[in-house]
Amino acid sequence: MDKYSFLNAAHTSFFAELYDKYLTNPDSIEPSWRAFFQGFDFGLESSLDDLGIESEKTGMVVLTNGKQVEMPETLQKEFQVIRLIDGYRTRGHLFTKTNPVRERRKYEPTLEIANFGLTQEDMNTVFDAGKILGIGPSTLKEIITHLESIYCNSIGVEYMYIRTPERIQWIQDWLNVNDNHPNFTADEKKNILRKLNEAVSFESFLHTKYVGQKRFSLEGNETLIPALDVIIEKAADQGVKQFVMGMAHRGRLNVLTNIFGKSPKDIFSEFDGKDYEETIFDGDVKYHLGWTSMRETDSGKMVNMNIAPNPSHLETVNSVVEGIARAKQDHDHVDNVSEVLPILVHGDAAFAGQGVVYEVIQMARLDGYATGGTIHIVVNNQIGFTTNYLDARSSTYCTDVGKVTLSPVLHVNADDAEAVVHAATFALEYRMRYQRDVFLDLLGYRKYGHNEGDEPKFTQPLLYKAISKHDNPRDIYAQKLLAEGIIDKDYVSRLEEDYKTSLEEDLLDSRKIEKTRITPFMQDEWEGFQQVTEEVMLAPMDTTYDLKKLDEIAKSITALPEGKKFLRKLERLVEARHAMYFEDNNLDWAMGELLAYGSLIEEGYDVRMSGQDVERGTFSHRHAVIKTEMHEEEITLLNELGSNQNGKFHIYNSLLSEYAVMGFDYGYAMASPKTLTIWEAQFGDFSNGAQIIIDQYLSAAEDKWKLQNGLVLLLPHGYEGQGAEHSSARMERYLQLCAKDNMFVADVTTPANLFHLFRRQMKAGFRKPLVVFTPKSLLRHPKVVSTKEEMANGSFQMVIDDAEAKVSKVKTLVFCTGKFYYDLLDKKEELNRDDVALVRVEQLFPLPADEMRDIIKKYKNADDIVWAQEEPRNMGAWGHMLMHLDEAKQFRVASRRFYGAPAAGSAVRSKRRHAQVLEYVFDKSKDNMLIR
Repeated sequence: MDKYSFLNAAHTSFFAELYDKYLTNPDSIEPSWRAFFQGFDFGLESSLDDLGIESEKTGMVVLTNGKQVEMPETLQKEFQVIRLIDGYRTRGHLFTKTNPVRERRKYEPTLEIANFGLTQEDMNTVFDAGKILGIGPSTLKEIITHLESIYCNSIGVEYMYIRTPERIQWIQDWLNVNDNHPNFTADEKKNILRKLNEAVSFESFLHTKYVGQKRFSLEGNETLIPALDVIIEKAADQGVKQFVMGMAHRGRLNVLTNIFGKSPKDIFSEFDGKDYEETIFDGDVKYHLGWTSMRETDSGKMVNMNIAPNPSHLETVNSVVEGIARAKQDHDHVDNVSEVLPILVHGDAAFAGQGVVYEVIQMARLDGYATGGTIHIVVNNQIGFTTNYLDARSSTYCTDVGKVTLSPVLHVNADDAEAVVHAATFALEYRMRYQRDVFLDLLGYRKYGHNEGDEPKFTQPLLYKAISKHDNPRDIYAQKLLAEGIIDKDYVSRLEEDYKTSLEEDLLDSRKIEKTRITPFMQDEWEGFQQVTEEVMLAPMDTTYDLKKLDEIAKSITALPEGKKFLRKLERLVEARHAMYFEDNNLDWAMGELLAYGSLIEEGYDVRMSGQDVERGTFSHRHAVIKTEMHEEEITLLNELGSNQNGKFHIYNSLLSEYAVMGFDYGYAMASPKTLTIWEAQFGDFSNGAQIIIDQYLSAAEDKWKLQNGLVLLLPHGYEGQGAEHSSARMERYLQLCAKDNMFVADVTTPANLFHLFRRQMKAGFRKPLVVFTPKSLLRHPKVVSTKEEMANGSFQMVIDDAEAKVSKVKTLVFCTGKFYYDLLDKKEELNRDDVALVRVEQLFPLPADEMRDIIKKYKNADDIVWAQEEPRNMGAWGHMLMHLDEAKQFRVASRRFYGAPAAGSAVRSKRRHAQVLEYVFDKSKDNMLIR
């Protein structure tokens, strides 16, 4: 006990501050003190009913090491008050007044003082623990009042799980100012009221003019508008130049008008259902469309504002927005990424329920995907369509997924306009200071059903009874300002009348006879790029590249830096690449790919690639990033091109996600048409995980939103006996999505053709998504080689004729695609069949039908025309051929039979089926479709 006798002498404030540090971050204090406090906590928690107090003045506390410590009662009480403070910091958010329309759930244990070993007799006792709150020595009653004001009013704050003491301290200091209550001037309050009036009046105007039409009203959460307004205004003052925002339907039209400055006239035209000017443009519903504008802030700053178009998959847009933001940062704000601010507005049910949210949150701190922090705002209606929140999630809050990245979460009563703006200010300051994500949960309600034609009382009769009697946030705030003497009783009616008069004028203008014109999203980035039709896509393009320049690039990527030690296997690999280029002139797939990137970089384009294990490549073919043996220092030879380095090569191994990563890269390509942006699947059918991006964006965005996009998908495809999950890239799904002129689909077979395909993708004056079915076994196939002259002087070949065929002898003409060509070639050579010609269709869409017809005419002696594929009959490209080439109806088809799975799990069975198809190609009597 003598060891701890100093407890009787030292000042309690010293222990209070030390104990507070221990509770916040145990590792921040000296180990012996940490052990002492751990023992004290153990003793306290195990004896709250009997605190070990032997007299009124002193008590005995048993530590974890068995020692008994005599502790003055005053010091015990100080520790108990600090535990109370810690309780408010960690659990105060559970006891806030954040729900405007119904009672909150009850949580145990509560913050009653008895739960911390304190009594009513302590209420007037002064405690030094008040110092750690910034209010100095204070009575327990004053400390509790201060804590209630900070943690249990209209804003609930979750942050104590953060593991960085400096960030926790910054948050606590921020909260302590004005007891976490805003201190706005009269003019600032009037501005909040003005934005609230715009939000409320806009919705009521639409409700009366377009009765029953869907608009996904913001009513019940109108404070989103002043929250966004203050973020933009204050962010511009802190140097933000560009905003990229994503949000689903709820409140979108309101945000477009009152934050982004979209003319109400244009929105009214969309409500009136007018047709579009362009015949090639199908358009989308009004609450899906994107918008770009310049906004002048109140302080005279000009900022670029972008709200990305979105589909009905509510949270899909999140990853796209992050990709757009990253592209802008990489190209225009590389020295200060904070100048581009992503803002994501979510719905509560979607935020909790859709897995892409978790994927995007996990990207926030990764090298390839970080955007300097995102402000997330949840427009919390407490209902998802008709589903109550208790059926929509297992977590306490819809925002609990945000804690994955140890981000602060603020829950705010959406009826308290000043609290909402205050919380939005916190979110901005935190993001700008720490370049990390922050989450705002605006707890409001939904005035009507899921849309304005729904009857919500079917499923929530009691809630909607309460909502029907509830004032809107503008009127609630107006009453507050009226009571403060800041406005008079007619102030709001004048605001409303003026705003609605301007809307009436816009409505009249919108009803003049004219067609709706859609302004392209981010049109500045896309200046000079034209939308084109299939005819232009099929036209030949010059993709040649100077051979001497190609030599220089080859030198750079086939030489390791001196003075560094690499694995011997890597050294041999690079040496082999040097030999294949400068000695053998037989360049493999990897060399064709890397040289394509190098040539584009030399011409000033950037290249970005991401996906699972892309740096090395799933099949160890690429090795775009190599590492030193001793220190794992990363070397990217495509960024070591010397005087040829006019662009940059960015390559990132992604997190184990397809959905969010493909969405991110799609967004990146959307904002950066001069970057070759590539997403590679580990195996082709892994792209299934990103099917929503493929269906809603990749294949349809140009028709829906007038958006071009040049994203490239590399999908390893080929039957090598690896089972159902590692054979097929499901090419039939992509080909089914092809229409008119929406994308390129290719299945190339030579390094040179890949080289020219990539170059065509960037040299074109337009952008279309490109889907490439890439090989696996062909990466090292001895016949899959090209010369450097074929790369330098050649062009992309949509169809490759059989160069060895003797036309007059050919009786069987075989069309095929991809890796299967080499299987057919081996079989042809084995059988010594000079009466068979093998023709490769390298581009599947737009299908080069005229070239295929010319080839059919060329082989006029062929009476047997075959479509050969290794995929089952109901998969692969056969169905596509039938849709796009009339002559295909007369083809003999050689394929696997109809199957539900792409391939057999048994390697033996797979090999047998493969052999049957090959046999049938060369002998029409061996129809494998008859074999069971």
